[in-house]
Amino acid sequence: MAAGTLYSYPENWRAFKAQIAAQYSGARLKVANNPPAFTFGQTNRTPAFLNNFPLGKVPAYQGDDGFCLFESNAIAHYLSNDALRGATPQAAAQVLQWVSFADSEIIPPASAWVFPTLGIMQFNKQATEQAKEDVKKVLTVLNQHLNTRTFLVGERISLADVTVACSMLWLYKQVLEPSFRQPYPNVTRWFVTCVNQPQFKAVLGEVRLCEKMAQFDAKRFAEMQPRKEAPAKKEKGGKEAGKPQEKKEKKKEEKKPAPEEEMDDCDAALAAEPKAKDPYAHLPKSAFIMDEFKRKYSNEDTLTVAIPHFWEHFDREGYSIWYSQYKYPEELTLTFKSCNLITGMFQRLDKLRKNAFASVILFGTNNDSSISGIWIFRGQDLAFTLSADWQIDYESYDWRKLDPNSEECKTMVKEYFAWEGDFKHVGKAFNQGKVFK
Repeated sequence: MAAGTLYSYPENWRAFKAQIAAQYSGARLKVANNPPAFTFGQTNRTPAFLNNFPLGKVPAYQGDDGFCLFESNAIAHYLSNDALRGATPQAAAQVLQWVSFADSEIIPPASAWVFPTLGIMQFNKQATEQAKEDVKKVLTVLNQHLNTRTFLVGERISLADVTVACSMLWLYKQVLEPSFRQPYPNVTRWFVTCVNQPQFKAVLGEVRLCEKMAQFDAKRFAEMQPRKEAPAKKEKGGKEAGKPQEKKEKKKEEKKPAPEEEMDDCDAALAAEPKAKDPYAHLPKSAFIMDEFKRKYSNEDTLTVAIPHFWEHFDREGYSIWYSQYKYPEELTLTFKSCNLITGMFQRLDKLRKNAFASVILFGTNNDSSISGIWIFRGQDLAFTLSADWQIDYESYDWRKLDPNSEECKTMVKEYFAWEGDFKHVGKAFNQGKVFK
């Protein structure tokens, strides 16, 4: 098993590939990306570093056995296991195909579009518009490929997914706002699935999708440019001329900012993420405690305990009840695949669990099925529209708000929570259910 040190700087998406690969393979990887272990712009210019890595670029890997590698794709490949690299010659070739696709088709337009928004690169309208069109082409290719697949190669995460997801990380964080990514739901589903895997989250943390397309940051760009020294003014004559001049020079030295570290064209310092706003911060505290209901539902009888508890404590002002129905039942084939649609959506909505509960049911048999469910949300609005983090797969469903005082709502809650009943509105037999809690 590989063991060594990865040299980089914080938030280097190229280094993320190797770090995530190590999470999957179990490779022992130390990351040196902060002083005193590693100072970008200094450590990578020392003779010792250049002796092992002649270009002085990061990420760079040095094994405990002295084995050295530069270039992020090579490092990620080395730190992967066979499952990530592709277990068959065909799978391995497909992985290499997508790794190359990321480098040649994603990185150039992504950099041209994103870097100006971070103040790293000067804005060029023509270049940005062309980059947007190139990104659309990339998303179209990926969306079509992922239409019938969960991952890029095979049925599990591979180095293809790791590489392409990391290459698209700043696109999704900076510029792919909801309206732009709307035509490519398969890509967003796949991306969110990837970044919410434990191995990804251990490296990336929580990844928040862009809510509003970032624009060129002229102020930050100006701040990041090397400062030119102002020409020295001629000294005026007189005995005391030197003293005030010395004071002025001292003041200038105090105000002069520390020089910016030199960055690679594609590896610049990245802006800090803004803190996410709580969509429910404006709502008054509710007497209905969702977690208490969830415990009842999980641990006690549904019909005799959980449902009566729900209606006894449900806050009609603070919460709402919604009926959802999958829009495209004609596309549902094998029931296990249809069920995967439900569980996949639940997995990618992890951030919504605190403020929601759902029971979603698959009805029917292979090639003749439907999906529908009952959702409970905090507030009176459809939750998915309130945060970019929650806009996962919901557009594939029709949504209808129910009146909690109506018999229809009470019947649906009973049937969907208990997974038994007539389900007269469906016309198909119960197959299996999934609960979001």
